[in-house]
Amino acid sequence: MMPTTNSDARINFRLSLELKKTIEDAAAEMGQSISDFAISNLVHAARKILHEQQVTRLSERDRQVFAAMLDDESSKPNEALVKAARRYKKQVG
Repeated sequence: MMPTTNSDARINFRLSLELKKTIEDAAAEMGQSISDFAISNLVHAARKILHEQQVTRLSERDRQVFAAMLDDESSKPNEALVKAARRYKKQVG
């Protein structure tokens, strides 16, 4: 169940009576109000989508190539990487 909060924002949308009935039935099965059910499922779906957009997935071959490049001690960082590392160290410490 979603925690009770002081909410000011609203989302309104129209849907068919059949979909509304389905949502009402599902909310009842979960012991939730329609609002709590809708919010919890919308937030879950939104967070999942956002997470999936932030994750880079590699094939096994690409993962092996990437790991090999990281492990290659003979390679040297380019100037952009050196500058980025300096900025990071300056910000983070």
